[in-house]
Amino acid sequence: MVHLHIGEGLHNIVYSADFKFGRTMMLDPATALFPRAETLIIESTYGGPDDIMPDREGVEGKLVSIVNDTVEKGGKVLIPVPAVGRAQEIMLVLDAYMKNGALRELPIYIEGMVNEATAIHTAFPEYLVRDIKEQILHKDINPFQSEYFHPVTHPSDREEIIAGGPCVIIATSGMLEGGPAIDYFRHLAPDPRNTLAYVSYQVDGTLGNRIKNGLKEVSLYAHDGKMEMVKVNMRVESIEGFSGHSDRNQLLGFIKRMSPKPTKIIVNHGERRKSDLFAQNVNRIFGIKTVVPDVLESIRLR
Repeated sequence: MVHLHIGEGLHNIVYSADFKFGRTMMLDPATALFPRAETLIIESTYGGPDDIMPDREGVEGKLVSIVNDTVEKGGKVLIPVPAVGRAQEIMLVLDAYMKNGALRELPIYIEGMVNEATAIHTAFPEYLVRDIKEQILHKDINPFQSEYFHPVTHPSDREEIIAGGPCVIIATSGMLEGGPAIDYFRHLAPDPRNTLAYVSYQVDGTLGNRIKNGLKEVSLYAHDGKMEMVKVNMRVESIEGFSGHSDRNQLLGFIKRMSPKPTKIIVNHGERRKSDLFAQNVNRIFGIKTVVPDVLESIRLR
């Protein structure tokens, strides 16, 4: 969330970027209070009429249930994640449910850029929710360094993890387009005891999206550089609700609580149909002028 004070204070812009107007285990809702704001530029990724996320407790419960079911069968859970934000949120959720006894204690292996990104979160606890901030700053407790977490520092460690017992593997990339998650997937996919759990959006055309839509055989490069066919026998689950984007209700809630109210709202970052429908609803509900710009279109603010 960026607040821009332009020139001699003639115009103020609030640029939302991707934002969440709802509390998570790691972050408070985005702020809606500003010194001044004439224009709001707001995302509309989930601005469509049907884009309502399930409640957070149910989302976390689904993840816990998937992990418990997989572990009971002797399997492993692979969670492909973006390195920043989603990975840390999933880490905190798993840690919390293991500590309260709802989730069986088991090792959580973390690999890829997740470890570097987590170190940055730890270095700036003032931006996290109060509970985590207090733990890090005043209690010398770092929830990102839980006893359940095992950072993987070298690819050679994967063989032991894959051959070992039940566990959770959190690895990049979130859409299975690269990173260590691909290697884990290649080894785990043929075993029906294992589970692939998506916690982030899968863009059309990506390997993650194709598997989500039912692809049962995948061509992947082996370590020797040769192409091999990998059968997808593992369970595939998609957990909606961990998104870093606001859903439709949260987008409208943000505008409702925003103070002061802008005189113009520019809607971007969404499928054109969703952006148009969201802009129309904002105009109808709040009486604020809305614009959905075309690509490369210039808009005069005053």
